[in-house]
Amino acid sequence: MNSAFELSQPFKPAESASLSAQFHRHLRASIIRGEIRPGQALSEAEISKRYAISRHPVREAFIKLAEERLVTIQPQRGTVVVKISPQEIFDSRFVREAIEVAVVLEAAEKASPAAIDELRSLIKQQKNIKPGQNEEFLALDDAFHRSIALSVGRAHAWRVIDNIKAQMDRIRYLSFDDTTPMATLISQHASIVDCIEARDPAAAAAAIQNHLRGILVALPKISAKFPEFFENE
Repeated sequence: MNSAFELSQPFKPAESASLSAQFHRHLRASIIRGEIRPGQALSEAEISKRYAISRHPVREAFIKLAEERLVTIQPQRGTVVVKISPQEIFDSRFVREAIEVAVVLEAAEKASPAAIDELRSLIKQQKNIKPGQNEEFLALDDAFHRSIALSVGRAHAWRVIDNIKAQMDRIRYLSFDDTTPMATLISQHASIVDCIEARDPAAAAAAIQNHLRGILVALPKISAKFPEFFENE
């Protein structure tokens, strides 16, 4: 089984989290960036040797990736990166929207001025991202949505979203360059915060719905541009 691939980011474990968790995030980011491509076979033994770590954290990372539907673990065949499923994108977006609309409704009623300032700060940082810095923008985009949830004490809601959005992140990463320009997303973020600050729950809900439904427009364009990334319907 050939598991050769080239990654733009080295794996640098820290002491702040378990090795399994850190290695999972490392492989997850590499799949989202498309550096570990759909259909790529991953060998537990080869990857363990390549990174000079034991097989246990690699196995645990594979299990977590399988839970996120980024890989499939097949008996007698090993672990393979799955192709993107449009139906899973639709389902994940539906669940994410239901959760985030509820969160934003609450934020429009309860978010503190300090929380709103934090959201404005994240938008300012997003504006400083240069074209091509897709990973950096994706991280700030996640920080924005997470901060809305945390502003009303909904950390668990964000954890649920984070666990189901891996397939969506693959589309989001591919769409930043032209299909969904960063400037459009930043403008949508600003609209969401404006509605929260105005204490207008209905407008905030409409703004987050408009924002999250952009992936439905991007999906057919991305699947046409990168057909090899997608399941055959």
